[in-house]
Amino acid sequence: MTLQIPAINNQDSAQALDVSEAVFGQDFNETLVHQLVIKYLSAARAGTKGQKNRAAVSGGGAKPFRQKGTGRARAGTTRSPVWRTGGVTFAAQPRSFDQKLNKKMYKVGIRSIFSELLRQGRLAVCNDITPATPKTKDFLSKIKGIDAKRLLVVADDLNENLILAARNIPYIAVVTPSSVDPVSLVSADKVIATATALKQIEERLA
Repeated sequence: MTLQIPAINNQDSAQALDVSEAVFGQDFNETLVHQLVIKYLSAARAGTKGQKNRAAVSGGGAKPFRQKGTGRARAGTTRSPVWRTGGVTFAAQPRSFDQKLNKKMYKVGIRSIFSELLRQGRLAVCNDITPATPKTKDFLSKIKGIDAKRLLVVADDLNENLILAARNIPYIAVVTPSSVDPVSLVSADKVIATATALKQIEERLA
């Protein structure tokens, strides 16, 4: 069975595109989509925070003073966390925040997002999104009439004119089918894609 993705209503509008219900007609799996978004955001974390524990700080090779008779608490090393020059207790170490998610779950999650976008009328197809010149006003004329605070454009080819024309618009992001991510899809008010790009997405998620 097939579904239809509507076209945007402007001079560059394509015909409504027939797509597979197996990819764009899935039920919305909120739990899986949430897991997918958390995995993507976690993988983006640097995880480079690092502190020195008592084994990593320099010094402390000899007992700082004799055991008794000084009136001070006994100490065996200057690397103890209670000393000013000592190591940090439970020191943070560089780590990866990435979470495991197999390819099958990833595909199902992305299908679920695209299906929900289509159901909510937030997904549309456009025949040609690339402006003739690298000017922002030419690109804005391509998407004239689209009311969206956050717009995601999926193009089958990142033409230089498209990149240069769209980069100065803060609420618009331009990606290719291979670089579509769950966070961008979920946060976009409207997703516009070329027919070729949608077919590439359909093949990848089939």
